[in-house]
Amino acid sequence: MAIFYNLLIGLFGSFIGVLPPGLINMYAAKISMKEGRRKGFLFSIGVCITVMIQTYVALIFAGYIGKHPEIVSLLQKVALGIFISLTIYFMFIAKDTRREIRDHGENSKKNRFFLGIFIAMLNLLPIPYWMYISITFSTFGAFSFSQPALLLAVIAAGLGTFGSLALYVQFFRPKEDSRKLKLNMNYVIGIITAIISAITLLKIIKQM
Repeated sequence: MAIFYNLLIGLFGSFIGVLPPGLINMYAAKISMKEGRRKGFLFSIGVCITVMIQTYVALIFAGYIGKHPEIVSLLQKVALGIFISLTIYFMFIAKDTRREIRDHGENSKKNRFFLGIFIAMLNLLPIPYWMYISITFSTFGAFSFSQPALLLAVIAAGLGTFGSLALYVQFFRPKEDSRKLKLNMNYVIGIITAIISAITLLKIIKQM
């Protein structure tokens, strides 16, 4: 049963986490629109490989922390600081996603697979995200850190990420006047991290 839970959490956790429009999925959509779906999918596969590595690292750390309950309290405080910082970044510092995504020269078009790996490496959010998700679900007995179940969660995270990106590659076509989009998705991400910060703060207060 634990393996089944790991599969569902890895699959849907990654799918939902990547679904909101951001730098990576908008890159995938624009590559698909300008260079074809094949290169869009190559880019997405590169992203997924990086995400799987990040997820594995995050789950290894989370599994270690889960065996040391005294660290969980410290982790919650660190997580609170991280999510508050992310909230401030996405709400006040990050570039407006309504700005047009610019191409980065002809060299970036030579191998979209490696571009996907590189772009995903710039995004470190999956590491704290999966540490938080796995530890939270493990407290309810719905996530296992045993090696087979952990590897299944990593593979599922890659598949969920690819599924979300595939929707952008297949169906989403950003317009040339994308600067006129009415919604800055960084605000949406900022609101989500603010909600997570509030939940984490309530947990810390409750444990005092």
